[in-house]
Amino acid sequence: MPETPVHPAVQRVLDAAAKKGVTLDIHVFPEGTHTAEDAANAVGADIGQIVKSLVFVAPGGEGHRPILCLVSGPNRVDLGRLAAVVGEPDVRRATAAEAKDLTDFTIGGIPPIGHGGALRVIMDPDLGRFQTVWAAAGTASAVFPVTPRTLLMLANAHVAPICEERRQADVLAEQAGLTPTPTPTTDP
Repeated sequence: MPETPVHPAVQRVLDAAAKKGVTLDIHVFPEGTHTAEDAANAVGADIGQIVKSLVFVAPGGEGHRPILCLVSGPNRVDLGRLAAVVGEPDVRRATAAEAKDLTDFTIGGIPPIGHGGALRVIMDPDLGRFQTVWAAAGTASAVFPVTPRTLLMLANAHVAPICEERRQADVLAEQAGLTPTPTPTTDP
């Protein structure tokens, strides 16, 4: 039986990992995973194990300087904290078009590696709580498992507290399985 061809976006992710001596185990799902919860359900993981790759921009001389934030599934980036960490007071979330232009990937499948150009990468320390995390592999239907330490190395990331503080009640509700059904977003 002939092998299924690898999507070019997924191949870029595989190639980027291989350049650093890492072989990734890509999992492809027939239907995309449109939310972190969808991705967690698809791979049988905790939502916190899902890596959201979120693109932000800071104004620059000839356009925008991209910043990629690798964030644990239930967490949200705090713009004030991110601005302080990167030293860019005017940082903002990238539009879908900017994210595509800056990473060469479409929102929903933006991976932590394999981008067309250099990105500054900041990693949420919450990802370090898990033995394995799952990240997008270039398309909305492809993911890969990786240890947080390997993810840090592959993405050449800097770990920093960039997320909003979560209320203790929300954390306890999540642990008890009492979280509300999320509204679908473009975050993987």
